[in-house]
Amino acid sequence: MDSRVSVISIIIKNEEAAQMVNELLHEFRQYIVGRMGIPYRQREVSIISVVLDAPGDVTSSLSGKLGMLDGVSAKTLTAKL
Repeated sequence: MDSRVSVISIIIKNEEAAQMVNELLHEFRQYIVGRMGIPYRQREVSIISVVLDAPGDVTSSLSGKLGMLDGVSAKTLTAKL
């Protein structure tokens, strides 16, 4: 399957979910090109951008698993390369 470059934007509203988010990212680490995390203390959220180079089903799987976590929102943008 063709690999695609995607960005998953994650907003963590529930601090307790951060550990599970990190465990999922670790599980998919072979596809991660880079990540950037920003603690936005004024709004009491954490924002993470993850760049992936992965088949579409892998990206969808990670995004779906993240989105099912309580207090976590995840959206994916895939480049047309």
